[in-house]
Amino acid sequence: MPNANSSLKHDLSGGPLRPDSNLTLESANRLLEQVFSGKRVVGVEPLSGGLINANFKVQLEGLSDSFVLRFYVRYPGACQKEIDIYRLISATVPVPEVIAARPEGSEVTGPFAVLRYVEGIPFRQLRRTRKAPAIASAAFEIGRTLAAIGKYQFEQPGWFGPGLKIGGRFIEGADSVARFVDLCLASDNLQRRVTSELVKRLHDFAWQWSPGLAWIEEECRLVHSDFGSRNLLVREVDGQWRVAAVIDWEFAFSGAPLFDVGNFLRYERSQQPLVEPHFSRGFSEGGGKLRDDWRQLARVIDLGALCEQLTRDELPPDVERELMELVRATVENRDPP
Repeated sequence: MPNANSSLKHDLSGGPLRPDSNLTLESANRLLEQVFSGKRVVGVEPLSGGLINANFKVQLEGLSDSFVLRFYVRYPGACQKEIDIYRLISATVPVPEVIAARPEGSEVTGPFAVLRYVEGIPFRQLRRTRKAPAIASAAFEIGRTLAAIGKYQFEQPGWFGPGLKIGGRFIEGADSVARFVDLCLASDNLQRRVTSELVKRLHDFAWQWSPGLAWIEEECRLVHSDFGSRNLLVREVDGQWRVAAVIDWEFAFSGAPLFDVGNFLRYERSQQPLVEPHFSRGFSEGGGKLRDDWRQLARVIDLGALCEQLTRDELPPDVERELMELVRATVENRDPP
């Protein structure tokens, strides 16, 4: 699972480009004048929700559609990777339409892409309404969408290099999930946040379940790797909720769909279910395969992602507390808080 720490690029005025940066009409026009044959930008609105990259909704004169100007702030190679994935899967998976892209950047900014704006709301916004019929409808479609994503296969598991060629595995050899957890547990950042007792419990827990995960070592299907409700846009169509788009693919890799299953169900409570059994039913009906103990295995896999986040240099206090609660809930085999 990639780490999200690296240097920032620069904005159009020469300063650091951050997700909360302001993009002026003048700057947007300079970037988009060739893309849209001289049509002028008449509106710019920063989009919330992006934790790493900067996204702006733009409106052009004479066009009813809106567009997203997306700057790739920390991982320059993520632009080409994301565009390649959109073009690969757009026939079967709802993703934003690519209008133009500059993976190499320009003389005034880093890599960026122009995407058609997708009408919809993040699934987490729908989930917070607690409206069971709407959530069930959307969760079923999200399951079907994940099954469609998993139908794209590669020659081997691992991270993507140029042209979506596999550049190597994150960890070579057997017991990769348990060894990845151990790698995270050795981090100074994690150890200052987690007690030595809990570190030992995490190690023992991961290795206890490792034999049941041997089969994922050779899985080589497309994995989004951040398949959370923030990156799933949904909308209501004729009384039914549908997936409008799956966004933010910069951490995608070749592996087992169970990584995405675990991510999506991270906050699901068995005692008060919201998305189950609708999500798993949609996944199965869409052609996805689930083992008898899939739910527990998905939680074990997701433990690696939770531990990785605890290795990062900076975490807001509320995020750190939330991650710690999720980790404890996993090793204690109970519902998350």
